[in-house]
Amino acid sequence: MSSTAPPPARRTGRPRNAEADRAILDATRAALVELGWGKLTLGDVATRAGVAKTTLYRRWAGKNELVVDAVAALFDEHLELPDRGSLQADIEGVVLQFAALLERPETKTALMAVVAESTRDDALRDRIRSAIVDRQKSLVLLGRARAQARGELPYEEDTAAAHRNADLIFDVIAGAVVHRTLVSAKPVDPEWASGLAGLLVGGLASMAGPGGQTSGHGPASA
Repeated sequence: MSSTAPPPARRTGRPRNAEADRAILDATRAALVELGWGKLTLGDVATRAGVAKTTLYRRWAGKNELVVDAVAALFDEHLELPDRGSLQADIEGVVLQFAALLERPETKTALMAVVAESTRDDALRDRIRSAIVDRQKSLVLLGRARAQARGELPYEEDTAAAHRNADLIFDVIAGAVVHRTLVSAKPVDPEWASGLAGLLVGGLASMAGPGGQTSGHGPASA
């Protein structure tokens, strides 16, 4: 039988260069720390990264999108969830990692800048949600799956409730750490991380109904 399938379509434009992308994102974070949000320009980032300004415009529509991706890259590189043997230990580990990441000058400056800008820019808020928040929620899903496999948490039959619970767990952890480090300016040390993890694990366990089934009562039933 002869093949009549058309050849695969060619991609238009130049392919992305991972090395150039990394240089641009590094330069963006460095410029934010040195210049601040208001004075940062794509021209300055291009100069620092050693690329043409048109290279940036082929990849990002503007400063907002570029800065969000610069922050997202840091989260992707520095937040992980190795198996520490228990849900409590897993939570403690990711809390300490997250706090250490927020203490970095480039993360603190970039994150606070884009969050402030997003209060008056719905498109930017959506990009933060998709590039940072939604991607980091995968750590919650991984941690919960491990806890369920160990028998620490019950499996959830209600898919919609499971998604709501994952959102709530993420909000509790992220909100507590961001408030502690960026608002209260207090340290996130192992003792504090252990207290937060214990509070969260205890709350999750208390929501399990008889026989290990998840209770349908309350805002979070995990």
